[in-house]
Amino acid sequence: MNRLLRVCRSLLIGLLALVFAATAAPAADQQPMHLPIDAAPLVINTAKGDVPFQVEVADTDEARERGLMFRTDLKDNSAMLFVFEDSRLVTMWMENTPSALDMIFLDENGRVSAIRANAVPFSRTTISSGGPARFVIEVKAGTARRLGVAVGDKVRHPAIAAVCGTCSKK
Repeated sequence: MNRLLRVCRSLLIGLLALVFAATAAPAADQQPMHLPIDAAPLVINTAKGDVPFQVEVADTDEARERGLMFRTDLKDNSAMLFVFEDSRLVTMWMENTPSALDMIFLDENGRVSAIRANAVPFSRTTISSGGPARFVIEVKAGTARRLGVAVGDKVRHPAIAAVCGTCSKK
């Protein structure tokens, strides 16, 4: 009988451990990702002049997938730059993203090709570049309008220059 109780207790402890692990894993996935601030600023050349941003560069599948999910700490002068392997139709969404964002799509030469302003927090609606894009910049909602960012504006950053050579220079 004692042996049966020990086996049952061991099974119960194992089951509880599995339940705990299953519930703890999603909680870990809900932690915001913070990439290092790149040493070089991202600069958007608008009609009003150059606007620098402190930037986190998402250039891996995992970083692009997580992006700004669960983040509430994006500052006015902060951005996340998404770098894709090739130019293509890019689609994004706002699932698990509590802050409204502007998404600025760039072509392979670092030129603004589309702006999708005020993306709705937590939305699963697809947000499309509408054409080929190689990069996406995410900033706080209202930033693109406030700064006068427009289609055709030039963006400079070493990650963009690495793709298009000298195209990111003025």
